[in-house]
Amino acid sequence: MHFDILTIFPDMFTGPLTESIIKRAVQASLIRIGLHQIRDYATDKHHTTDDTPYGGGAGMVMKAEPLAAAIRAVLSIEEAQQQCVILMSPAGEPFTQRIAEELAHYDRLILVCGRYEGVDERIRETLVDRELSIGDYVLTGGELAAMVVLDAVARLVPGVIDQESTAEESHGEGLLEYPHYTRPAEWEGRSVPLVLRGGHHGQVALWRRQQRLQRTLERRPDLLANADLTPADRVYLRSLGWFGSDDVR
Repeated sequence: MHFDILTIFPDMFTGPLTESIIKRAVQASLIRIGLHQIRDYATDKHHTTDDTPYGGGAGMVMKAEPLAAAIRAVLSIEEAQQQCVILMSPAGEPFTQRIAEELAHYDRLILVCGRYEGVDERIRETLVDRELSIGDYVLTGGELAAMVVLDAVARLVPGVIDQESTAEESHGEGLLEYPHYTRPAEWEGRSVPLVLRGGHHGQVALWRRQQRLQRTLERRPDLLANADLTPADRVYLRSLGWFGSDDVR
């Protein structure tokens, strides 16, 4: 899978893209990452990428010409069967695990990092396929958001991490993840639950499922409305005081 990142601050990506799982995925040629400096596509001597907004107001707006030239140049580098130009923007749709899973099926993602007050609206209208936001807050730019999207999608590419590791993660099936424990069995007066030490796989699986349900109900009850719940899940949730729809998904 190929990721292209368009930014005026490419050095921000040096650490995140050269460490840990992402580094190993690149070395194994499971993913490819291209960093593109938007300023290189500005035609004036100062390589200007922003200007004052029409109508007045505070801040600056990213200019259409250099950003459009950068996007078009990157799109022309290689022909991908399935590709998507994504603008990182606080006005975009909320990024979720399900969107990450959807994006992981693309051959190529082009992540555009907005700055200042945003980008010229004509870029959104003509060259952007999708806008994504990583939360209801405003960052100084889209670079950190692009790192989040790249990391969340890249780890779903086959071979990057073990598929078993992603099977029951938080937000998989719309539920949070169950608690984890490792050695020692006793630590500062706290014990690992006996069911996890008993070796009965069926009981462990049931405990983990119920822990996912309980944790989601306690911490993110809003997720349950769209979670993939079985009839047994609903019975257990009702025993915890949940009042949800009786419709079985």
